[in-house]
Amino acid sequence: MSRLTTAEREALPDSAFALPGRRYPIPDDAHARDALARASEFHHRGELTDDEYATVVRRAKAVLGED
Repeated sequence: MSRLTTAEREALPDSAFALPGRRYPIPDDAHARDALARASEFHHRGELTDDEYATVVRRAKAVLGED
């Protein structure tokens, strides 16, 4: 996965994140794919609600052109 520096992350608009609170940055394909993997992991551990997981999947797939 490509890394975001703190400055790069702070420069991203809120719309570049899948969830409120600037969680799950998805500014590009690499981050969208990583968000899908991490969201699945956290959902299975019970740390993401069904709605949050669905939002991450929907927003990440839109970035990937799979909507």
